[in-house]
Amino acid sequence: MTQPKLPARVEDIDFADPEFWMAGPEVREGAFALLRRDKPLSFHKEFVPPPNVPLPRGPGYWSVTRHADVLEASRRSDLYCSGQGTQIADLPPMFNEFFGSMIAMDDPRHARFRRIVSRGFTPKALGKLEGDVQRRAAELVDAVIDKGECDFVSEIAAPLPLGIICDMMGIPDSQAKFVFDQTNTILGLGDPDYTPEGSDIITAALGAGGALGQLMNEIAEKRKSDPRDDLTSQLLNAEIDGEALTGQELASFFVLLVVAGNETTRNAISHGMKALCDHPDERRKWAADFEGVAPTAVEEIVRWASPVIHFRRTATQDVVLGGQPIKEGEKVVLWYCSANRDEAAFKDPYRFDVTRSPNEHVGFGGPGAHFCLGANLARREMTVVFRELFRRLPDLEITGAPDMLRSNFIHGIKRMPCAFTPGGAS
Repeated sequence: MTQPKLPARVEDIDFADPEFWMAGPEVREGAFALLRRDKPLSFHKEFVPPPNVPLPRGPGYWSVTRHADVLEASRRSDLYCSGQGTQIADLPPMFNEFFGSMIAMDDPRHARFRRIVSRGFTPKALGKLEGDVQRRAAELVDAVIDKGECDFVSEIAAPLPLGIICDMMGIPDSQAKFVFDQTNTILGLGDPDYTPEGSDIITAALGAGGALGQLMNEIAEKRKSDPRDDLTSQLLNAEIDGEALTGQELASFFVLLVVAGNETTRNAISHGMKALCDHPDERRKWAADFEGVAPTAVEEIVRWASPVIHFRRTATQDVVLGGQPIKEGEKVVLWYCSANRDEAAFKDPYRFDVTRSPNEHVGFGGPGAHFCLGANLARREMTVVFRELFRRLPDLEITGAPDMLRSNFIHGIKRMPCAFTPGGAS
């Protein structure tokens, strides 16, 4: 149960310092707890780009740390837009267009795009994937059960959501590792494991995104003459108000899907397993009534993990948020990690509670136009994988400290060792 360690002063908090994001959770949680208490909307400097990062230093931004204010800004996409960038730094327009897809769009373009792609996430469409999710979860356990130990992230948590996305889009399993490596590059910017020190991270990200886009273009060309029962074929033939997705839009959507759908669910599963091992009473509570507890347990895992740490918005006019005047054009950063620990919204927020209810977390983003399109798919994947783990590897334990991703955007775990009885405990 991580209790925050509050800094002495608000002025001591420096989100631009990369070392802040590698400090222990009690340090990070303490900084946000102090801001929520003393200065819930505060202005912060942006990071100074190193010589190898061809970006200007931005003008700074407002940090939104309270749950109520994150909800308000999320609901009012007319006042806090996404089309001017969703990352703190002002990235090149091509970067936003290619990697942002619909999360970096505003209405009416955003609404049109979402209407087209949402047909892949209807209850009927997700119901068709149920068998694939169960099959892939079983295969993951089959592959490790006799070893007695493995890396939980790369061998259990990561392959499931990535495999399901490949199934949805018609990407062959032979390309799964390629897709996995490119997504690590895109979201691992700043982590030396994925972008070596001194490398141009913008060029690296654009290269990885371009490679994913090219793969999608190749699949799309095949589906034009040989359509299948996959989302790619559906999107190629989908029209809303007489408009279809362009080739560029389809490629960008695929990049968003494999990056967001893979990384976020992967990290929720990883953080969830760590939390269950750290809180054995909660684990036993869930195991005693898996189906009954699963709905609240999954929501608590997402709150606890907060896989996406923040998203940025930009004020479209002079506004007041949480009592703080904000000028038109100023950046507004929604700290989901802080909102999910807000004492005003959650009783005992630093306690992991698999039966927590209510639980209005913002782990899938806040309410409104940009709420996560894949939230229900993520919930299904998490439920299935934990059901399989509880049933077949009930004594699985995390045996070493997680190797954390160096990032202020993704609350990621790169590696995490685990052990269990070979063949499964009876």
